[in-house]
Amino acid sequence: MRLSRRQLLGGGLAGASLALGACGSGSSSPTTTTTTPRKTLRSAGSLPRPGLAAGTDLMPEIEHFVVVMMENHSFDNILGLIGRGDGFAVGSDGRPTATNPDGNGNLVHAFHMPTECQTSGVDNNWTATHEAFDNGTCQGFVTSSTAEAMGYFTKDDLPFTCGMAGVFPIADRWFCSAMAQTDPNRRYLIAGTSLGLIDDTFPPALPPNGVIFEQFNKHGITWKDYYSSLPTLGVFLPLLQVPALSGGLAKIDQFYSDAAAGALPAFSLVEPDYGTQSEEDPQDVQLGDQFMGKVVDAVMTGPNWSKTMLIWTYDEHGGYYDHVPPPAAIPPDDVPPDLKPGDPPGGFDRYGFRVPSGVVSPYAKRDFVSHTVYDHTSILKTVEEKWNLPALTRRDANANSLFDMVDLESTPAFLTPPKLPAPADPTAKAGCLTTGAGTIPPPSAVTKA
Repeated sequence: MRLSRRQLLGGGLAGASLALGACGSGSSSPTTTTTTPRKTLRSAGSLPRPGLAAGTDLMPEIEHFVVVMMENHSFDNILGLIGRGDGFAVGSDGRPTATNPDGNGNLVHAFHMPTECQTSGVDNNWTATHEAFDNGTCQGFVTSSTAEAMGYFTKDDLPFTCGMAGVFPIADRWFCSAMAQTDPNRRYLIAGTSLGLIDDTFPPALPPNGVIFEQFNKHGITWKDYYSSLPTLGVFLPLLQVPALSGGLAKIDQFYSDAAAGALPAFSLVEPDYGTQSEEDPQDVQLGDQFMGKVVDAVMTGPNWSKTMLIWTYDEHGGYYDHVPPPAAIPPDDVPPDLKPGDPPGGFDRYGFRVPSGVVSPYAKRDFVSHTVYDHTSILKTVEEKWNLPALTRRDANANSLFDMVDLESTPAFLTPPKLPAPADPTAKAGCLTTGAGTIPPPSAVTKA
């Protein structure tokens, strides 16, 4: 059955070693990023610590992982101007200097979005993403979709998200797992592979090594997929009918109750309403900021806080501009991309564009920006290192875990949670969903090349 994610939602069930720099016009100074050279690549099924039994708890300091994955924004689009990490280069006027040609003899300059609302003017499919990449120049964002690709948001639009990213560690080399849409990238989150799919259709088979939830069940590790409209487990549709997995599904209100009661499982996947709160276009991003703030506050104020590591990220860049070209990646398996006539050539040996990401934990490092290369399988690698679980694919086997953003040996820096900015109040500026997103791009953002 090849249903799209939107059809399902509408139905109610809703680390390669390399140096990385900037690409394109107006990018910031290159930041060299290296990962530890590996003499031998690990294979699927291998354990992080082969001499120990699978399921062995190797990091008792962390008892709870909470994962929040939002939708469709690049690092530059949300975090490019927060003053941390490798964001926009700015001119003497404090504005980003990044540009992209529009194909008609003009340059579109990076611009602040007129309102907190978006249109559907950006594109994130396989073709558009490869065109935006433009052989590493990152000069195809506008011509592959529209000038809206050069829009960005600031802390005035997303006060909680940007404020959280200004206090807790962020990762400025976290790439989405594939140059593809939402569902392929979410498959990497739970299975380490998209099984060849590059779009939001459903695969004809299940991942040969299963999903991470099955490993949790096998080793007695508690988990819940707390969903608002659609559980990520549903990206492998038949798994929703497996009682051992469907039993791990819970509605979002249960997450807030469990957090307040100190009853969070060992692993929580916490999901927004993908029709209104995920920040996918054409939504009002304030609703996503409000959701993120509510989730993080529930964790920080709950009894489980002292032993928790919250990981937040976005599934893919959504078509929005980012100045860092995606680097080479380790293919997860031997399944090639399911390309249709006219699709540009490519493979799963390259990451997708950067996405905003970070860690919130009492053990989080102060004033820290990680330049380590991550992708969504880094979340798999993190829990695999915690419980010595077998890798699902070659990608997660060789991914970098997220433990470099926490310090488990010193007194926790954030045992007393810091005060973060209040989330956006969508009711205060709710008009754009009715009146429109404004003039995109603003006339001032377009000049002759």
